[in-house]
Order: sequence, then structure tokens, then C-alpha cells
Amino acid sequence: MIATAEGRYIRISPRKIRQVLDLIRGKDVLVAEAILLNINKRPKEPLIKILRSAIANAKQKGFMPQQLWISKAICNVGPMWKRYKAAAFGRATPILRRTSHVRIELELKA
Repeated sequence: MIATAEGRYIRISPRKIRQVLDLIRGKDVLVAEAILLNINKRPKEPLIKILRSAIANAKQKGFMPQQLWISKAICNVGPMWKRYKAAAFGRATPILRRTSHVRIELELKA
């Protein structure tokens, strides 16, 4: 593990973020950034921000982006915002607004 970056309490469901993370896991850093810039899904903005943070952390340690690849990209479940919606016959149904914690780790190419 050369560098890591983490985004916490992202207001997107982990299931949706994992769909995009599966596209970039194991790719070169520059290729992964290009994929994120050209994809048309909502999680791309926070994921680009986290990936660029990891690249900046690696640069701070003296590594170039051309040397790096994404060794680990995981999305864990964060806390849920619990809300309620009015339902028939005076009842209330729960709404769970899900959040995510994303972690990206970079390694040197072999």
C-alpha cells in the first residue's frame, strides 16, 4: 500500500457506488480516472475526488501517477438516515437514506 484515500458519509447507496468501483478496481490510476470522467453515473463525482486525493497522497511520498494502480477499492455501509413517509390509514412507512464509506488504496506496478 503506497497511498490511501477515504471518503466517508457519502450520501449515495453503497450498492450504486460498488457498481462503479467494480469498473476501476485493478486498473492503472490514469485509466481509472479516464473511466470515471466518461461514465454517466452519479457516484462518479465523489469517486473522482477520492481517487485524486489518493494520487496526491502518493505524489507527496514521491511517486508518479504512471507508476500506480488501484490495488483495493472498497465501499462499506455508513449510517442510515431514518425518515418516515405518511401511509394509508394513519400509518407511517420508514424511508432509509443510505450512506457509504469508500476507501481506495494504490500500489506500485510490478
